[in-house]
Amino acid sequence: MSDIETTRWVATVPLADLARRRRLRVEVDGRPVALFLAGDHVVALDDVCIHKGRSLARGVLWQGRVVCPAHQWAFDPVTGRADGRDECQPVHDVRVVDGVIHVDARPRSQEEN
Repeated sequence: MSDIETTRWVATVPLADLARRRRLRVEVDGRPVALFLAGDHVVALDDVCIHKGRSLARGVLWQGRVVCPAHQWAFDPVTGRADGRDECQPVHDVRVVDGVIHVDARPRSQEEN
């Protein structure tokens, strides 16, 4: 299958907006998604934490992990895996086209992580 058939890319915000704030909450096909700038890379996770349902975009990116503001669960921003736990936060593929962040509307399956 081609890239077009397997993904649904949705344009969200300019990369410059994320660069200023380092984290943002966006809507992708009605789904809340947290964007973080991790060094030179943009990562995207479902915004609603699997643990307590809090907004991850209100958390921080600390020591390479997205930290939930509710109970400080830390997630690998690339795989979504919670440190020291079996749970996994859904993550989305991201690409930047002409300075705009595009997010795949469907999270990756856990097998892909």
